[in-house]
Amino acid sequence: RLYDKVKCHIKLIKNAPVKTNDTPKFVYRGILLDTSRNFYHVDSILRTLDAMSYNKLNVLHWHIVDAFSWPVESKVHPELTKKGAYSTDILYPYEEIKKIINYAKSRTIRVMPEFNMPGNTFIVSDAHPEIMSCLNKQPNWDKFGPEPPSGQLNIADPRGSFAFDIITEYSRLFVDLGFHMGGGSLNLDWWKEGPVIELYVCDHPGESIESLVKGWFNQTVGKIQEMGKVPFAREDSMLNFGYEAKNTTIVEAWVSEDLVSKVVDKGYRAIATSWNRYYLDCGHGSWLSNFEGSSWCGPYKGWQKIYSYNPRAKITDPAKQKLVLGGEVALWSAQSDETTVDRNLWPRAAAFAEIMWTGSIDPNTNSTKDIGKVVQRLTNHRFRMAARGNMPEPLQPLWCIRHPESCKHPAAL
Repeated sequence: RLYDKVKCHIKLIKNAPVKTNDTPKFVYRGILLDTSRNFYHVDSILRTLDAMSYNKLNVLHWHIVDAFSWPVESKVHPELTKKGAYSTDILYPYEEIKKIINYAKSRTIRVMPEFNMPGNTFIVSDAHPEIMSCLNKQPNWDKFGPEPPSGQLNIADPRGSFAFDIITEYSRLFVDLGFHMGGGSLNLDWWKEGPVIELYVCDHPGESIESLVKGWFNQTVGKIQEMGKVPFAREDSMLNFGYEAKNTTIVEAWVSEDLVSKVVDKGYRAIATSWNRYYLDCGHGSWLSNFEGSSWCGPYKGWQKIYSYNPRAKITDPAKQKLVLGGEVALWSAQSDETTVDRNLWPRAAAFAEIMWTGSIDPNTNSTKDIGKVVQRLTNHRFRMAARGNMPEPLQPLWCIRHPESCKHPAAL
């Protein structure tokens, strides 16, 4: 017997017990949540974890800090939180982080932290400008990075132990085996602007900015492994600077769909996060106050675009296909916070979750699944999520839900 909370009655299951044999196609099925650009109170994160459990998603990739704020307590460098959090009540103390981790664990969800380094670290300069380069270049910030404020850790500075401090402290706080070091959106021009690095290169024949980048990543990956963790990094740090990490590093491929195959060709395990498929924050217009254009990653990614993507499609070697561990949809938060998180994630993340669990091939036809047959199932699931306290956005007018054959595009028939 099962108790139905929605309809408030008991359901009887005939021919019990019933056995099922169900396993996922991908072992890594995640959501990236950015809490640096805008803050999410703990209750909204717990609600997101509940929704993830309803959809068999198993990794919360917590992009906890970025250039904009440092909203996490640090006991090793308390000045980071004091000067880097938006305010004293907009931060995550240790106890709240442990609460989130334990809440996730009880729902079989991992919480993997990301401390993005050495790029996108402007906020560190509020406490430690002496270890930074190229800070908040205005007004032509676009020459130094993808968005303001610019700033990167000074990779030639002898006080480079800062990154080791961060890895050591938060590897102990976050119990997950994965530790994401970021490594994306680097701009070598940032460091060329810094006199410290230029002087260092001049004083050390044979060194260059490129060799310093390689050395920094080698040391950082080594420190993460020393802490007993598996390093995660974005693919631009692995592919753009000639840096070859050990294949124990798991690489997040976000720049294009084609890069998933390039990552596995190098022997790395890959997580697919292609922006043109899986970035859920896109399509809401620009957040730059004097620009009327669209966001850089527009248009909006509809559930169909997400559902029809197979990260293994362009990989024919079965051994290399296994290196694609899964994927994650990403909610960057320049235009999202706890008031919009439900509708920005759901039910699009549910469409993603189904593909991550079942794969994109229909076993009955041995061909790619027909998205026209998915909407009714996805809509029913949206109603279930809403009944459980989430607020997912609607996919269609209610009339279409009641007349499913009447709301199809003629060109696709």
